[in-house]
Amino acid sequence: EQMLAQGEDMFSWIPNAYVKYPCTCEGLRAAQMSVERGIRVNITLCFSQEQAAGTYAATQASKEPAYVSPFIGRLDDRGENGMDLIKNIQRMYQAGDGHVHVLGASLRSIDQLLACFALGVELVTVPTKILEAWAAQGFPIPDRNFVYRGVDAVGKPLKPIPYENLNLNKSWNAFTLRHDLTRKGIEKFVTDFEGTLRRPESVG
Repeated sequence: EQMLAQGEDMFSWIPNAYVKYPCTCEGLRAAQMSVERGIRVNITLCFSQEQAAGTYAATQASKEPAYVSPFIGRLDDRGENGMDLIKNIQRMYQAGDGHVHVLGASLRSIDQLLACFALGVELVTVPTKILEAWAAQGFPIPDRNFVYRGVDAVGKPLKPIPYENLNLNKSWNAFTLRHDLTRKGIEKFVTDFEGTLRRPESVG
């Protein structure tokens, strides 16, 4: 109820707002109710194909594109190939109606940015240092043949994430939505938010 109330308020702030909800049971419940009320949504902290399937099912009433945000870098941080999750979600969504778009989040390298471009990811959130590196290379745009190496900081290959055959026609709460990285991500968001509230105002 609190998320939905905040979402309705935030949606009124600007004409092109997207309200971000976490990829949890309560987050998808709020998202389902939001799209039924004409509120655009972005489901964040997605770390699994099942969570992306739940996002698809929960937002089917959306009149405009909904977004799901797989966090690529946080999967890489624990040795899994986050770009595989992007590919798996895109492949799964090919069987759907196209109402959910992918937003590549938590990028760690210019190679991940270029891989997102090559895969046709609709949106990405990119740290300044990666944009600067991209600019230094002359803003290259890769073609579909671009090969993402998928290695960690020391050059070790990342563990592949296998594709799952999931039925997008199931109810959103029929999918396994729990993920330890989602929980940790929420805890980090809360800590950052509370830290912002504790900061003294710089201007009077």
